[in-house]
Amino acid sequence: MRLIVTGGAGFIGSALVRHLVLDLGHEVLVIDKLTYAGDRRTLAACEGRPGFAFLRADICDADAMHRAFADFAPDAVMHLAAESHVDRSIASAAPFIQTNVMGTFALLEAARALLAGYDEARRGRFRFLHVSTDEVFGSLGPTGAFTEATPYDPRSPYSASKAGSDHLARAWHETYGLPTIVTNCSNNYGPFHFPEKLIPLVTLNALEGKPLPVYGDGGNIRDWLFVEDHVRALVAAVTRGVPGQTYNIGGRAERTNLQVVHAICDALDRLRPAAAPRRELVTFVADRPGHDRRYAIDPSKAERELGWHASVTFEEGIERTLAWYLANEAWWRPLREQVYSGQRLGLLDAAPAPAADAAGAA
Repeated sequence: MRLIVTGGAGFIGSALVRHLVLDLGHEVLVIDKLTYAGDRRTLAACEGRPGFAFLRADICDADAMHRAFADFAPDAVMHLAAESHVDRSIASAAPFIQTNVMGTFALLEAARALLAGYDEARRGRFRFLHVSTDEVFGSLGPTGAFTEATPYDPRSPYSASKAGSDHLARAWHETYGLPTIVTNCSNNYGPFHFPEKLIPLVTLNALEGKPLPVYGDGGNIRDWLFVEDHVRALVAAVTRGVPGQTYNIGGRAERTNLQVVHAICDALDRLRPAAAPRRELVTFVADRPGHDRRYAIDPSKAERELGWHASVTFEEGIERTLAWYLANEAWWRPLREQVYSGQRLGLLDAAPAPAADAAGAA
């Protein structure tokens, strides 16, 4: 297959590209703006491979997207480019609206124009996979899980912007017949994760003997999914999924934030012992504004219809993730020192900038 992957230099996107190119032998064009969270080093193993190409561009640039789609003529688009950190969206929402909503709109229109030039057989094979999050569903109570029929109830600028993009993808299918598929996944973790997210942040702080910040009482629950399991599900969705359908992808691995932090501490104590147990570094801090209490995904539909199942347990995934960070300081150290040093994000201590002055990102 010939595939365009947007956001392919990010955490999940790069794992997907490595799988597509190195394991499956597909031809891939990566489109990424290389913002703070995009790192071309994540694609080093793909550079120079036959069929691999990289385009540095903003998905909000409609003309550039139309040209890229027309020149590469893909069989499918896998759209992962997004602003994705809730804390950053609290501090500055405009880039999230611009990239996640307007960027998705630009891509859908580029795909629609592309299909106008395809013959009937090629149009029938084409797919546009829109990759989203479980956060669009809001917060769960102590029981139950999100299904594809769960009503949307986003609670942060990030989740609201992703909800908007999900609706666009579905509307372009219903109105224009564009063969879109939407996936909503639970929290991912694994190698190459940017250090501002919970697991890499706690890992690197613990290695350096710094405080391990835990929001509120640490009781917020997330369903965790190893990134390599996720990308296998995305390939299953783009090759076996039905246009117009949604598939929830989760790891069946609910943990409180405090349980996750403790698991990291205990694993690091085994892998690289310190003078004192790293659990002693846990520090409870003021909760995130509007912090959803619990997420949980029911992936039964994806398991049943796509033939996919998560194969990596949380315990195995954490061990593999920590081992990777221990072996790859050359990758994360420059990010830690030059891009994000671990400071708290998402505090409501500044007046919002006028929306018209905000710059977009992809």
